[in-house]
Amino acid sequence: MADHTQALSFGVAAADYDRFRPRYPVAAVRWALDGLGDSAQVVDLGAGTGILTRGVLALGHRVTSVEPDPKMRAQLDAATPGVTALAGGAESVPLPDRVADAVVVGQAYHWFDRELAHAEIARVLRPGGTFAPIWNMRDERVAWVAELGRIAHLGDNAGDVVGRYEDFGSAFTPVELGEFTHHTTLTPDEVIAMLHTRSYWLTAPPERRARIDRELRDLFAGHPELAGRKTVDLPYRTIVLRARRH
Repeated sequence: MADHTQALSFGVAAADYDRFRPRYPVAAVRWALDGLGDSAQVVDLGAGTGILTRGVLALGHRVTSVEPDPKMRAQLDAATPGVTALAGGAESVPLPDRVADAVVVGQAYHWFDRELAHAEIARVLRPGGTFAPIWNMRDERVAWVAELGRIAHLGDNAGDVVGRYEDFGSAFTPVELGEFTHHTTLTPDEVIAMLHTRSYWLTAPPERRARIDRELRDLFAGHPELAGRKTVDLPYRTIVLRARRH
């Protein structure tokens, strides 16, 4: 399981997290929930500020959001009319057995104690229900994006996700993989503000934060693909892993 301090570091930047973090492509969310029919009951686990919750709601499903960080829950409630997030985590989901047609997770799966989380997810899912973690990952096949990740110590990439999470345990069918591409258009200052919502920056000492920001500004000022541009298109690969409850 990942470091608890980093996992709960996002609340101090909840508003910027919700403003600058990328949304999920409609095609990716639809693929994750394929076969569920109309108005399915979906649990968004580790829901953060509700970015994925709102994506699922837009497809016409009902959503119960579960999030451990109170500041993230407050931002979710403020930004998502009609939804009040429940306090709880993946290892102890505050819901009864077999209430969900699907459980989705946006970005948060790598923070889970997976053995405990898989048992809880299987408990709340109905037989045949879907479990689908989803990640927006920067497309580091683009050279300047790879340099951005190096400077900001981001450390995650699509290849890591695909290779690391090969199964969800005996309660689930083999994992299917979906991949989708999209981009967000941001100013250089907005990219830096978005990176300020990452756990590494949030938990770094002030001198390390200052060095990261300085190198990021140098990147935007000096890289031949970026210099002089008022906005940049930050490319993403959205990875979806999907399995069914036996």
